[in-house]
Amino acid sequence: MTSTSAAGAARDRLDPHLLRMGIVLIAAPILATIDATAVGIAADAMAAHFRTSLTDVQWVAAGYLLAIAVVMPLSGWLSRRFGARRTWMAAVAVFTAGSALCGLAWSLPTLIAFRLVQAVGGGLMNPVGQTILAQAAGPSRIGRAMSVLTIPVMFAPVLGPIVGGLVVQQLDWRWIFYLNLPVCLLVLPAAARVLARDENDEDGPAPRLDLLGLALLSPGLAAVVYGLTTAGGGQEAWTPSVLVGAGLALVAGYLVHALRTRRQPLIDVRLFARGGFTAACVALFLLGASLYSSMILLPLFFQHDRHADTLSTGLLLTPQALGAAVGSFAAGRLADRHGPRAVVTGGLVLSLAGLLAFTQAPARPDTWLLTICLVLYGLGIGGVSAPTMAAAYASVDRRQTPGAAGALNVVNRLGGSLGTAVLTTVLDTGLRQGGGPAHAYGTAFWWAFGLCLVTLVPVAFFRSARRDGRRDG
Repeated sequence: MTSTSAAGAARDRLDPHLLRMGIVLIAAPILATIDATAVGIAADAMAAHFRTSLTDVQWVAAGYLLAIAVVMPLSGWLSRRFGARRTWMAAVAVFTAGSALCGLAWSLPTLIAFRLVQAVGGGLMNPVGQTILAQAAGPSRIGRAMSVLTIPVMFAPVLGPIVGGLVVQQLDWRWIFYLNLPVCLLVLPAAARVLARDENDEDGPAPRLDLLGLALLSPGLAAVVYGLTTAGGGQEAWTPSVLVGAGLALVAGYLVHALRTRRQPLIDVRLFARGGFTAACVALFLLGASLYSSMILLPLFFQHDRHADTLSTGLLLTPQALGAAVGSFAAGRLADRHGPRAVVTGGLVLSLAGLLAFTQAPARPDTWLLTICLVLYGLGIGGVSAPTMAAAYASVDRRQTPGAAGALNVVNRLGGSLGTAVLTTVLDTGLRQGGGPAHAYGTAFWWAFGLCLVTLVPVAFFRSARRDGRRDG
């Protein structure tokens, strides 16, 4: 009995090689996420340098988001066609080249164009990295393995403003891009040594690229993301609605195509026939809506209501990042032992407790109380992301992992865009009504609270205990 338990513990432990693999796989994505948030801080400096308006400069960020939406659905096919290892390393190389070109940009149009190149790599790194780690970890260690890849999501929104503020104040906005180069150039040879070589697919060569699916899904996602991003942002009222409507029509066309085609679709929607996968996707959609929108609200709250500068805001948000790191580390291990349902439910309860003080913004809660609530919120969001992703990957066969990674990241991205659009509109409406920033932010945080609360519904359909095995197809 004792020897069996010891053997099981040894089998489930994250061995040093898997840990090194996880560290390599998060290094470049965390740079991409920091880069995306730091660029917003440098918008004024870019506008002054190129002698243009902030509206034009916003395309540096908007173009990046749109390019990610276009390229992300390709991650599964690229992994099957060229191998996940080769695809991931190529993505890092493209991101590195794009970063260097962004730093060398001589005009705003060239900067926007080079950001699109950078986004091609940035959009592929996370889903392909998840594929590699999920397949290497296996079902018994998937929770802890996924907790490694959630670190960029937790830390980047805090580090981005700090890095951006320091670079703009002490150096030049170009260094936001140049700082990526040494890390990426170290990651590539490390990945060549650590990541296992791609094996031949047992099911034969990868299917041909679904060109019709690509023509429907990628533009559709881009239109939805851009329409939601611009909602309430000063455009004509009909513009976001037309974009979202056209995008949803294209996505609906893709769904019909994917169900009727005899070829392998770009993203296999039949995966949603699995109850566990669907529940995890719905949860990830709602988590994206709550998480991304809250990460935008929190720094704005400290800047507008508490009058903190960029650097101070980043420091005020540090407790959240530290709590998220602890929560993510603990949740992965607990989910592998006890199943994701209880762990994610506990994380959501902590998140709700952390958001509650911010809903009381008109009452001017003390900073020390907000700090404690940020720790609770960090623990909560750290405790839900990794187990939810682990639940999704544990519900599919090993050979379906590349397609599942693309679907999960697309769903999460759409949820983030929707949540950000809703909360930005709520905040903008509250500020225009003249009740003061505290009342506007209090209302917006109540909406974030509601999104987090609704997430408990799909989580109730998670498996209550860890799956003991999974078909390797």
